[in-house]
Parts: sequence; structure tokens; C-alpha cells
Amino acid sequence: MKLTILGCYSATPRIAAHTTAQILETRGHVFLIDCGEGTQMELRKNKIKFNQIKHIFISHLHGDHCFGLIGLISTFRLLNRETNLHIYGPKGLKELILVQLKLSNSWINFELIFHEIESFKSELIYEDDKLEVRTIPLDHRVYTNGYLFKEKPFDRKLDIDAAEANNIDVAYYRKLKQGEDVLNNDGILISNSAVTSKGLVPKCYAFCSDTAYKEDIIPLINEVDVLYHESTFLEAHAKLCSKTKHSTAKQAATIAKKAKVGTLILGHYSSRYSDLEEFRTEALAIFKAVELARDGKTFQI
Repeated sequence: MKLTILGCYSATPRIAAHTTAQILETRGHVFLIDCGEGTQMELRKNKIKFNQIKHIFISHLHGDHCFGLIGLISTFRLLNRETNLHIYGPKGLKELILVQLKLSNSWINFELIFHEIESFKSELIYEDDKLEVRTIPLDHRVYTNGYLFKEKPFDRKLDIDAAEANNIDVAYYRKLKQGEDVLNNDGILISNSAVTSKGLVPKCYAFCSDTAYKEDIIPLINEVDVLYHESTFLEAHAKLCSKTKHSTAKQAATIAKKAKVGTLILGHYSSRYSDLEEFRTEALAIFKAVELARDGKTFQI
């Protein structure tokens, strides 16, 4: 998995501080997560190919998370896109986009497929043979979900030399990679462990967008490799959390610690702060593996 931060600040976009958007590259997919204003400019800056994006996940309908979507869709149209585009997000997202397309007379020549979400329980919203995506219900001023991206097990690694030495027909190589024992050309059953080894370790990434402190999510994100959790405020402004339904860096770190995650990435910083290292410092007092999201920064998961 490769995570690219396109924007990680709250509220309004600024010259050097873009609102929330991320690209997650995994198992042949290029997923766009949230789409604040200016996302398509950041996609270009980070050399992400537009036509590779087939699935977009929107956490909620606040502007700093979705106002870039209509512009991106319109650009897809101008680029003569033909590939279907799947968009996952809260109920109302379809209406929001279609009204804008209608009133601007900007009908597109590719299919928009909306997957609107309204459940307050975690649910599976995407699955193929390589990975699955589930919602993470959050606590914000409007209906909001985070997303859990979980790779399925990789094929086992086949030792070709060992397979040939055991006189196994190439027709059975696929079964071996899938973990099965097979008969060789002499009718002898060959143990899978004799000719294969463990494949790559599947990874798991949790994106927790705008939310107040919410321990209910801990079972859903337990032991994920990387957790992105909003940290809008420092502890000096913790009193604002209850009103705005946001979190502090310390609260994000507490969630990370209780969920036993591998690494915590902080983001969605309020513009009132000039030194982001203060977020890391407060989080490190609770949890020891803390990274700071920054526009254009990439993380290998």
C-alpha cells in the first residue's frame, strides 16, 4: 500500500495548506479518499493519472471534504473519460452532484455510479478478490464515515526449482500458490509447504475523517497497520471539541493506543496553528509511533 496526502488541513484551502484528500494505491487500485477544493491540482502536482481513479470515497458533505468533486468530475468529462466512476458517500451526495451537472449543462459521457451510505453501523461497501472496504461510523456534526481498507491474503510464493525437482506439472502451479497440496506426475502427493513459502503480508489502512473522540471505533480498527485520525486541535483548545465534534492530537493518540495500531498519522489541522510539530509532541506523550500528514507526503504501508 502507498498513501499520498494531497491535503490535510481543515476548513478553508490556502496557498500552502490544502483541504482533505488522499490517494491510496493498493493491489492494482488507485482510490481517492475525500475530495476537498483543489484536489485535481494536487493530483497533477503528485503525478497521479486521472484515468486510474475508478473509486472515490467521500466521508461527509462538509465542503472541505467534497467541494472538489464536481470540478474533478467535470475535468474527467473534458478529458473524454469513458470508464465508469464509482462514488461512495453519504445519502445526498448523488443529488448534490447531479444538480450541479444539470444546472451547468455539463452532462458526462461516462457512467457515474453512486453508492450512498446511511447506516450507523459498519458495513461492507466494496469487495473484490484482493481487498475489501468497510465503513467506520464516526461522530461529527453531520453524518460521517471513515473507511477501512483491508487487503486479502496474498498468494503463497512458489519455489519453481523445488516444484520442478518434485516433478510437479506447471498446470498445478496456481493451486500451489493458493495453498493446496497437489499430486505430481508420478501420482505422489506433494505437500504445499515443500515447494512454497508465505506470500506478502496483507496490509490494512484506516481513514478516520472528522470526528469527536469515539471509542466505539476501536474494535473496527484494532491492530490496523496505519491509522489516519483527525487532530484538529491541540489540548489548549480541547474545549472546542464538544462544540465542533473534532478531536485533539492527544485524543487521536489515545484511540491509536487502545486499538493497538502500528502507526498513527495525524491530520486535519486547524489553521490557527503554525507549528505542526506541537501535534506530534502531544501525541507522542500517549503513543510512540506518530507521523504528521503534510501535503504531498507519501507513506509506504
